[in-house]
Amino acid sequence: MPPPGVCLNIVRDRQREDGQGTPSNPCNFNGQDFLVLRDYCLSNRVRFVDKTFPPVIESIGQELLTPEEMSRVVWKRPGNLHSDPHLIVAGLSRFDVCQGSVGNCWFLAALGSLTFQPDMLYQIIPQDQGFTQKYAGIFHFVFWRFGKWVDVVIDDKLPTLDGKYLFVYPRSKSEFWPSLLEKAYAKLCGSYSNMNSGLVAEALMDFTGGVNITFSLKEPVADLWQIMKRAESLKSLMACGTPQGKTPQNTMLPNGIVEGHAYTVTGVAKVQCDQQIVELVRMWNPWGKVEWNGQWSDGSPEWNYVDPAIRHALCNNREDGEFWMTMKDFKANYADLNICNTSPDFLNSGTTCMWAKSVHSGRWVKGTTAGGCFNNRETFWMNPQYRVTLTDSSTQEGLTTCNVVVSLIQEPTNRFRHQSVNKYIGFAIYKGINERLPAEFFMTEQIIVKSKSFVNSRSVTENFMLQSGEYLVVPSTYNQNEVASFVLTIYSKTKNYTEYVFYIFKLFHILKQCLSMYCSMKPLRFVMKAPFQLFNVKIVNIHFFTGRTNETGGFGLDSCKGIIAIMDLTTSGKLNADEFLRLWKRITIYQEIFHQKDVSRTGFLFLHELRSAIQARGIQLNDELLNLMALRYGDSSSRITLESYLCLMLRLECMASKFMFEN
Repeated sequence: MPPPGVCLNIVRDRQREDGQGTPSNPCNFNGQDFLVLRDYCLSNRVRFVDKTFPPVIESIGQELLTPEEMSRVVWKRPGNLHSDPHLIVAGLSRFDVCQGSVGNCWFLAALGSLTFQPDMLYQIIPQDQGFTQKYAGIFHFVFWRFGKWVDVVIDDKLPTLDGKYLFVYPRSKSEFWPSLLEKAYAKLCGSYSNMNSGLVAEALMDFTGGVNITFSLKEPVADLWQIMKRAESLKSLMACGTPQGKTPQNTMLPNGIVEGHAYTVTGVAKVQCDQQIVELVRMWNPWGKVEWNGQWSDGSPEWNYVDPAIRHALCNNREDGEFWMTMKDFKANYADLNICNTSPDFLNSGTTCMWAKSVHSGRWVKGTTAGGCFNNRETFWMNPQYRVTLTDSSTQEGLTTCNVVVSLIQEPTNRFRHQSVNKYIGFAIYKGINERLPAEFFMTEQIIVKSKSFVNSRSVTENFMLQSGEYLVVPSTYNQNEVASFVLTIYSKTKNYTEYVFYIFKLFHILKQCLSMYCSMKPLRFVMKAPFQLFNVKIVNIHFFTGRTNETGGFGLDSCKGIIAIMDLTTSGKLNADEFLRLWKRITIYQEIFHQKDVSRTGFLFLHELRSAIQARGIQLNDELLNLMALRYGDSSSRITLESYLCLMLRLECMASKFMFEN
């Protein structure tokens, strides 16, 4: 059983502190270490077979093949498919890739764009592998997944049907990087069938770890061609998609455009034709065939009016899936354009101010931090809050388009891509101050800007032009109490002053380490050297829990020992009269707060009531710590009993008094 989301956040933070999750030091996907596995295979003279993604029907998935076809599938290594296999032959090109049976044009369109950026592609395809030296039937590829880079290990067994490639295959027959890279991505998605249909933005981000901006072509921005030209010069990845037709099939229109299909944008250019300047866009169909046959297509008469040298450089007149079309026809035939890069520099021109980037991992937890959208006024304040400070430099230098980009990504809830149901997500931005804002603020304050809508896609990204000052970014799901983890990335044309909202005292790291020990199954143990005095379990239970100890169990012996360890200032293993009276006074105060905040009158605190009950003692904690406390002290129904609340508050106030220091 995987650990809860709050524990995963702790693991991610620890990995980040250790330098893991970067392109040069990726995390091992499924815990598989490529070098260790390869050395084992070499020393034992065996070929690697991946037990976590084995060459069986389940790795292909459902609905792609009939049962009869499945029975004819044979998994073959490259050496059985070609006498002289190579990982890469004479460099990398989009023309190396040919789409197979699975409908993953969205993946291949992104891959085609990636071939124009060899540095990025070689980052995904490590160069410490091949079919000659140290070959053991094992390969690995590196992808970005939700805030970190992961190293995916595979064996090189590829599925074939009647002797032919079932999925992506190499045009040169001896080159296998496209087929092996696709298999690694299929493993990341859960199976080959889980790559069937998708959004090109997903693959673009997984290839770069960057920011993806989607431009609608129904209402395009005025300077779209200039943005595309800048994106090309900055080595951005670009891809687009056509509208879906009346059927879910990829139907080819009379003009050669395929409905519901993804394409790669491979170039932009201006040419002079008959005394006019024409803006052109070059496209590539991942099928490797079926091209646009309108104006400026291969062999179109418009090319006869272009300077021969330019015509020769731009137009190859081959049936390879690549073609040119005017910017006007591009907007008319495609639905949207995706541009992805490690920074959003392509959005602005002529500025020297660099983009700063901050990344935050968080989680919406039912009852504590899953407040829903701003329509839920009474619970919206519970959502995570992030402060952004924009200095004057970010609003100067002639910027007219944007100086802030916000990207919100939700993590999948299932290892199989198609079985992971996306929540509707979005965010709102308010004018804020350096503290966590309560419910009253959101009841009256107006939203400055927000995401255009809540969408049930993996990510939502928007860009804005904001004046200098402090802002509060609040990511949320549309409905309250929806559980999900997310990665929030904020780019700004200023120094990086983006941070999670801090609180009255900074015992974050200390509390986090202590509480995370519970999640790591390493609980603290108190050893009492002598029987405790003046603190009788039965007396406490009779006084505080009369009539309901059968329901909650009351104070147990371990709880009382823990309380003594906190209140025993003389470390004698017992409480003297003064210590006992001080303890009794605190317990009485906590009991009163508990009943005040138990607005549902159930005898329990639910998670949203727990925050208020802690704040009543002047202690305010961030969402991650609150989630950890709910995990540590809550029952199976996420309820906090009175005895759990008393133990929590005693420990929390003790730690606050020990570790509090000035901001």
